[in-house]
Amino acid sequence: MNENPAALVPELALLGAAVLGLLAGAWLPRRRQWPVAVLAAAACAIGLVATGLAFPRPPETVFGSYAVDTTTNVTRLIVLVAVLLAVGASVDTARARPRETEYWVLLLLGALGAVLLSGATDLLLLFAAFLLASIPLYALVGWTATAPGTEASMKYYLSGAFAGVTMITGVALLYAAGGGTAYGTLRDGLAAAGGRSVPALAAVGLIAVLAGLAFKAGAVPAHFWVPDVSDGTPGPVAGIVTTIPKIGALVAADRLLSAAIPDAVVDWPLIVAILAALSMTLGNLAAFFQNSVQRLLGYSAVSQVGYVLMAVAVGARTGQAAPALLLYLAAYAVTNLGAFAVAAAIVAPGGGPARAIDDHRGLAGRRPVLATALVVCLLGLVGTPPTGVFLGKLAVFTAAVDGGMAWLTVLAVVNTVASLFYYLRWIAPVFADVRDQQTTEQPRRARPWANATALAAAAGSLVIGVGGGLLAGLFSGAP
Repeated sequence: MNENPAALVPELALLGAAVLGLLAGAWLPRRRQWPVAVLAAAACAIGLVATGLAFPRPPETVFGSYAVDTTTNVTRLIVLVAVLLAVGASVDTARARPRETEYWVLLLLGALGAVLLSGATDLLLLFAAFLLASIPLYALVGWTATAPGTEASMKYYLSGAFAGVTMITGVALLYAAGGGTAYGTLRDGLAAAGGRSVPALAAVGLIAVLAGLAFKAGAVPAHFWVPDVSDGTPGPVAGIVTTIPKIGALVAADRLLSAAIPDAVVDWPLIVAILAALSMTLGNLAAFFQNSVQRLLGYSAVSQVGYVLMAVAVGARTGQAAPALLLYLAAYAVTNLGAFAVAAAIVAPGGGPARAIDDHRGLAGRRPVLATALVVCLLGLVGTPPTGVFLGKLAVFTAAVDGGMAWLTVLAVVNTVASLFYYLRWIAPVFADVRDQQTTEQPRRARPWANATALAAAAGSLVIGVGGGLLAGLFSGAP
């Protein structure tokens, strides 16, 4: 067995920063815990360097159940960059709070769980990573200790508890059907098993495991928590829970289905395609008439999962699927966090968070640069060129057609066009003339870190859109 811990430097950096941050926070003054945020950013920087050095190395499996290959390395990059953006967007929210240390530690642990999800090659490690990507974020959602935050945290926890029980039941059923939990062993066992009961048992077990991963990704039918959590927490926290765990869950689903489940035993491409169709359609329909920007972005996150699941559905049918999946996730992570950063950067006229669409009225007149970042991120979520999500959607749509699911691509195009409506409902008031209204923000209420993060994310979305060819080449080694 390969037991080389040097292959896990990015994961160990996140874990080490979380442990050291928790210890440091116990000694730092309650109003001066910012060094823990610096430690979190440093851990991400170390992880990015280590991941860059790991790319030329051949794929390997460490400790018998964790794959370090192109897919894992790309996921590391996406998650670590997302954490850096999340740290930037969160500074104004978490700074000088009594529980600031806990904020950064919970973020690091949740990110570690997302990375472990992507590389798991054993059902038991997959479930352990699911728990690590879930439990810290339950606490993070309720971190503000407000009534809406507590309610959102409770809904998130109860949904997650049910999904976790369902998932571990699915793991047991798949073990019974295939005779193992390692992906290779499970695939061989399912392919060789006889009897009529095996496909049915495997199908039920797979659906139960997918239910857990769907919960982490925010996909139908486990999506009910997404809008409530998005609307009940601060903007940076909502951005974290709708982005970082989603990355790990979708990569984990792709690896599990492609490596462990023969489609001759269970027709999982059809199952995933149905989930994709339902997610993108229901998410869009529910977002149409939302007046809360964070709730709108929550339903948008549900619809975005549907587009990504298209690549998962054809993962075993075309080599274009895995690179398309990773490209879309990279573009989505930057763009979605940018949109939530804009929501966090704006203060309503009354001094509270700018949660309503009308709170953004006239933003272009008083903060034109931030308004530009918002427009870039929202049109990016639609899939407008030259943003990164446009390239991601193009790659996913091409892979779906190549994988024999042209009908799903047609539905996705229709949903993409329809989604423009609710994003424009947010964009239009931004350019309204409000010179006769008392809606000007007070400069002292500016949130510079969230503002800078929003600008960086918008720029990143454009960079991915322009340089997507280079990224596609980097991702092409994904199995």
